Amino acid sequence: MATTTALVTGANKGLGRETVRRLAALGWDVFLASRDERRGNAAVEDLAEEGLEVRFIALDVTSDESVAAAADSVKTQVGRLDVLVNNAGVGGPVNPPAETRAAELRDVFEVNVLGPIRVTNAFLPLLRAAEWPRIVMVSSGMGSFAVANNPRWSGMMPAQLGYPASKAALNMVTNQYARGLRGIRVNAVDPGYTATDLTGHQGLQTVNEGTDAIVRLATIGPDGPTGGFFNREGTVAW
Repeated sequence: MATTTALVTGANKGLGRETVRRLAALGWDVFLASRDERRGNAAVEDLAEEGLEVRFIALDVTSDESVAAAADSVKTQVGRLDVLVNNAGVGGPVNPPAETRAAELRDVFEVNVLGPIRVTNAFLPLLRAAEWPRIVMVSSGMGSFAVANNPRWSGMMPAQLGYPASKAALNMVTNQYARGLRGIRVNAVDPGYTATDLTGHQGLQTVNEGTDAIVRLATIGPDGPTGGFFNREGTVAW
């Protein structure tokens, strides 16, 4: 049986790196994608010290040229892609809504929304060449209307525009891809409040726990769910 191939964006650290580690430990052929070549190669070397062989690939989700070059490279090296994990993301401004200007939101939407679209579109031919392709969008509970309106989380989620709105948009992108990409399982995951750079290393979960849902959705079979939103405990309300 052919080895499963996977690519994880934003994978030189945090959830992305841990996802690469766990998928490589399954014996998969994994591409660790990062826009920073030095940090990406350093992550590959660190994983090699753990006995895991992964491939570095330069990929900046905000650049059409970079994404196209990465897709061409994967095509040349393996000819298909079984699993795409759109993990790259940024936090964006944390100003109150009344103090946030449109220009401040461009970068967060460029990475968190347009990035996954750009990468998915570029890799679609390789995904369609796989037997049962899967796409995992790393979203957030902060993009859930149900979570945002739950009094339980109000103290932990101050009102802001950028990150929550970008992840809510990514959830709808996931839904529409799942409807429109026949034969490809497309799902969003909420890693939960995990200690990473994005949270200032604050959080209720380790990166290993934060990748549970990512790995589970990456490893589903051809009869697995599509168009859903999941965390490590089950389904997340939109």
